[in-house]
Amino acid sequence: MARKDQLTGRKSLTGNHVSHANNKVKRRFGVNLQRKRFFIPDENRWVTLRVSTQTMKTINKNGIAAVVAEARRQGISV
Repeated sequence: MARKDQLTGRKSLTGNHVSHANNKVKRRFGVNLQRKRFFIPDENRWVTLRVSTQTMKTINKNGIAAVVAEARRQGISV
């Protein structure tokens, strides 16, 4: 399974690890993914999603129904 957020599509970024001597080596900045169950009251069902902690904050702020509706408008199946 890809290290990708199922609702927003966030994935790892790339950059450089820079040492004290200013040597640069490629590295990846991973997404903090968590497996979490959400209850969608409109559909009266539970869904298990692999989402980033940033997406969890968005769900807490806007509600799971609004976030899922936005994801479906963008073509993501939930």
